[in-house]
Amino acid sequence: MKFNSSVARLAIAQALSGANSTVVYATGAIIGNMLSPRPELATLPISLFVVGMALSTLPVGVLARRFGRSIAFLAGNICGVLVGILAAIALVNESFALYCVSMLFGGAYAAVVLTFRFAAAECVSPDEKPRALSLVLAGGVAAGVVGPQLVAVTMNLWPPHAYAVTYLGSAVVAVLSALVLRGIKFPALTTKQRAKAGRSTREILRQPQFLVAMLCGVVSYMMMNFMMTSAPLAMELCGIPRLDSNYGIELHVIAMYAPSFFTGRLIARFGSSAVVLTGLALTALAAFAGMSGLTVNHFWIALVLLGVGWNFGFLGASAMVLTCHTPEEGPRVQSLNDFVVFGAMVLGSFVSGSLLATFGWTTVTTLILPPVVVAAAALLWLQWTSVEPSKQH
Repeated sequence: MKFNSSVARLAIAQALSGANSTVVYATGAIIGNMLSPRPELATLPISLFVVGMALSTLPVGVLARRFGRSIAFLAGNICGVLVGILAAIALVNESFALYCVSMLFGGAYAAVVLTFRFAAAECVSPDEKPRALSLVLAGGVAAGVVGPQLVAVTMNLWPPHAYAVTYLGSAVVAVLSALVLRGIKFPALTTKQRAKAGRSTREILRQPQFLVAMLCGVVSYMMMNFMMTSAPLAMELCGIPRLDSNYGIELHVIAMYAPSFFTGRLIARFGSSAVVLTGLALTALAAFAGMSGLTVNHFWIALVLLGVGWNFGFLGASAMVLTCHTPEEGPRVQSLNDFVVFGAMVLGSFVSGSLLATFGWTTVTTLILPPVVVAAAALLWLQWTSVEPSKQH
C-alpha cells in the first residue's frame, strides 16, 4: 500500500488515544479494589467503561453521518480529557462513585477511537481496505508501551494519591491525539450517494455474513475483555508485584496490536474466515494457559495469546463487516456492529469481577471456551453455505 497521510495520522492517533484505554485496563480493577465498598465491585469501573463504549457507538455513528468523522473524533478527544481530569479528582477525594462516572467518558472515548479503523478504510481504494484497517490498529503497539509506562512512571508521583498523576497525564495525551487528527481529510460522498438512503437495518441484519461477523466480533472482544479485566486483580491476589502486573498488561496490549503489521496481508491472502478461526483458536489457548497455573509466567503467556487472538478475531470480523455495506450505509452499519459488540462486552465485564472473587481465576478462564466454540461453529457453517466474501473486493 502506498503511503497515505490520513492513514498515517490515524495510526499515530491510535497510538496516543489507545494509551488511555491501556491506562484504564491496567489500573481500573486495582483502583476499584482500593475505592470500592465491597470486593466484588472491584471491576465495576471497567464494566462502566464498557457500558460507555456501548452507549456511545450509535451516537458516534449519527455524529459521523451528520457532521463528518472529524467532529466525531473531536467529541471523543473531549471525552478523553474529561476521563483524565475526573478520575484524578476521584482519586484525590477517594470517591468510588466519581471514578465510576469518569469511566463512562473513558468508554465513550474508546468507542470513537475504535472507529479509526473504519475511517482509514474510507481513505483508500477498495483493494487496500484490509491493510489500511490493519495498519491503523498497528498504532496500538505504541499504545501498549505508552500506557503501561505512563502508569509505571507516574503512579507514585503524588504519594498520598496513587495514580492521580497517571490520569492527568492521560488527559494530556488525549489533547495530543486531537492535534494529530486535525489534518485528516475524508473523501466526501457524491450527491447521488447522499441522496441514496441505502437498505433498511432489517435488510442489513438479514445477511448471514453480517450476523456471523458480529458474532465473531462479539466473542473475540468480549472474551478478551472478560479475561483481561480480571487479570491485574488476579495477579495482585496471587501476590504478584504491581510492576509485574503492569508489564503483563504491556505485553498483552503489544500482542493485541503488533500483528496488525501483517494481519491485513493475511486477510487478503487467506480470507477473513481463516484469520478469525485462527484468532478464536489462540483465544482458546489463552484460556488453557490461564487454567494451567498461577505464576507470573502463566499470566504473561495467557495475556500474550489472548492479545494475538483478539487481533486476528477482531480484525478479521471487521474486514467481514466492510463487505456488508455500501459507502452511504457505512457509518450506520459500522456503528450498529460496534453497538452489538460492546453491548455484549458489558455482560462479560460485569460478571468477571464477581466470578473472580467467588470462584477464582481458573473459573474465569474456563468460561471462555464455550463462546469460542459457538463462534467457530457459526463461521464454519458460513464457509460451507456461501462463497468466502472477504476475498471479494
